[in-house]
Order: sequence, then C-alpha cells, then structure tokens
Amino acid sequence: MSDDQPPESAVENTPGQGRTPEAERIEPAAPEEFGLVQVWWGDGKGKTTAALGMGMRAAGHGYRVHMLQFMKGGASSVDAVRGEYNAMAALPGISYENLGHYGWHGMADGSDEADHEAEAQAGLERARELLDAASDADLDAPIDLDAPPEAGMHMLLLDEVLYAADRGLLSERDVLDLVDAKPDDLELVLSGSHTEPAYLEDHADLITNVRKGKHPIDDGQRARRGTEF
Repeated sequence: MSDDQPPESAVENTPGQGRTPEAERIEPAAPEEFGLVQVWWGDGKGKTTAALGMGMRAAGHGYRVHMLQFMKGGASSVDAVRGEYNAMAALPGISYENLGHYGWHGMADGSDEADHEAEAQAGLERARELLDAASDADLDAPIDLDAPPEAGMHMLLLDEVLYAADRGLLSERDVLDLVDAKPDDLELVLSGSHTEPAYLEDHADLITNVRKGKHPIDDGQRARRGTEF
C-alpha cells in the first residue's frame, strides 16, 4: 500500500468500500426491513422535502412508493404542477395524488373552509383505502413499478396529514387509527403541523422536529420555482 492510500480499515468503512458508486437499472424489489412509522413536524421548511427524499431513495431501490397529499393547496405564487410531480411521473415506482386545493385552511385567503374540511375527509377515506390495499398485498415480494397503488406499496407518505389534524379537519383519533391500520411491513411516513403531535409519541418509531432557524418568507420572499414548488 502506498503512502497516499488510506488504510484498509478506513476503506472498508466508507460507502462502496472506497469505490465510486454507479447507478443501476431500477428493477422491482422488496425491502427487508420496512415497517416503521415516521413523523416529521415543525415550523421549519423541509418536512415534505424529507418525505419526498425518502420516497425517491426507496423507489431507487425498486420499492413501490405512493404519496397522498392532504391540504397541499398552495397559494397564488405556486404553480398548479409542482416540480416534484413532474419528477415522480418520470421516476419508476413512485406515484402521488393530491386532495388539496387552492389556499390553506384558516389563512383567510379567500378559499372556502367547508371545501378544506371536505377535502381532508376525502383524504382520510383514501388513506384508509390505501392502507387496506397494502394489507392485502404481499409486501415481502416485489410490486410492479407501474402498478396502481391499489396493488399495494412498500412505503406510504401521508403528506400534511398532521396539518389537517392540527387544524381540526381530522381528529387525532383519525390519525392514530391510520397508524393502527398499518400492516407490519409497510413504512408509513406522516408529515405536517407546526404543533407537536404529542399524541403520536407512543405510536411512532421516528419523530423529527424540523425547526426554523431563519426563513426568507419572513422578509417577504415568496415561494420559488425549484425550491418550494
């Protein structure tokens, strides 16, 4: 070993054992250790981004991923089609659906509060359907990457479901019932809410508080294409 090469023990502890990783073709596969409940909440930017990042990572291994968005209505500064939707449409194994609409509940932005409640209830029913589908599927086996979510998924992202509960559009019991309905091998990710979902403390395996240190929105910066949507 030359003087400029790292010791063998150091190479063994690096990703890829010191080799530059190469992308592989995505083929249907089944995870070996899925089944946890993750919670991402807080007043900082990045909760949905973190959930999407995990979804992309799982899809890259050939696992079937689906994201159901609650309350993702956005505002006048946000395009109807976000960058992540285009990316998911192009990536095998990951799909999405959005049951929100323009505006945010309780923000006096001109949107109809009754519509927000109806959308949240529709999201709850759809989440129950997706969990039933996952329960009926063999999650120890690969799922076709182009299969509809009704065929099951290995990871389910319920984006902004905690926000819907925080706003009283869903109850805490509704969210807990979704967790209780999760099949053992499904990785369930819940995101949203600026208020701590303490009711999930004994029901989640991972709880992350995404805290705001500084945010340009406080100085009037509006949502930007490519970063917020």
